[in-house]
Amino acid sequence: MSTSQKVVVVTGASQGIGADIVKAFRKLDYRVVATSRSIKSSENPNILTVAGDIGDPAVAQRVISEGIARFGQIDTLVNNAGIYIGKPFTENTAEDYAAVMNVNMAGFFYITQLAIAEMEKHSSGHVVSVTASIGDNAISGIYSVLAALTKGGVNAATKSLAIEYAKKGIRVNAVAPGVIKTPMHPPEYHDMLDALHPLGRMGDTSDITNAVLYLDSAPFVTGEILHVDGGQSAGR
Repeated sequence: MSTSQKVVVVTGASQGIGADIVKAFRKLDYRVVATSRSIKSSENPNILTVAGDIGDPAVAQRVISEGIARFGQIDTLVNNAGIYIGKPFTENTAEDYAAVMNVNMAGFFYITQLAIAEMEKHSSGHVVSVTASIGDNAISGIYSVLAALTKGGVNAATKSLAIEYAKKGIRVNAVAPGVIKTPMHPPEYHDMLDALHPLGRMGDTSDITNAVLYLDSAPFVTGEILHVDGGQSAGR
């Protein structure tokens, strides 16, 4: 089955940036395959939800196969799922390392591989990953080694994939946020987090969503790491 109505897969879709991305793509009349560990079923026939750990290859397979069965194609993949554990490097445990690698790396690898395989069938598609500015621009006093290892790795993989698949009609980009105002950041930390950005504030979820939508609508842009970080990547 093929349809003129585009289909997007969004990981980490149940809250924060991911939930905002789902709403934005629905406003553009995309059909959405939304996945996270805790996502609830949807009564909207244009939204398919798949619950599970995105780092599990069986879950990634289910997301793509159920999306194809329901909607017939995959046009865009938004790799939004991610976790951050901020500890001094020597205090990170094996469990911390495994958890971050599972979501940030395995959660990118398996579903991206499957989505691109589907996109190749139509010689068209777009992968955009939400990474982190701190992954390649460290800030003194902020513990970011696991973020740099994983999100920085996805930034590098984005460029490699963009070149590998450019001639096959598939674009690959990333959005690298600063700190975004979501429920994971308690209000008592807002002043400190605001001050990490040259613009003097945290970002809003809409800042990241708008960047994702821009990249999805920009056919001449691939291999781009778009920093949406209030100036962090320019210097401090």
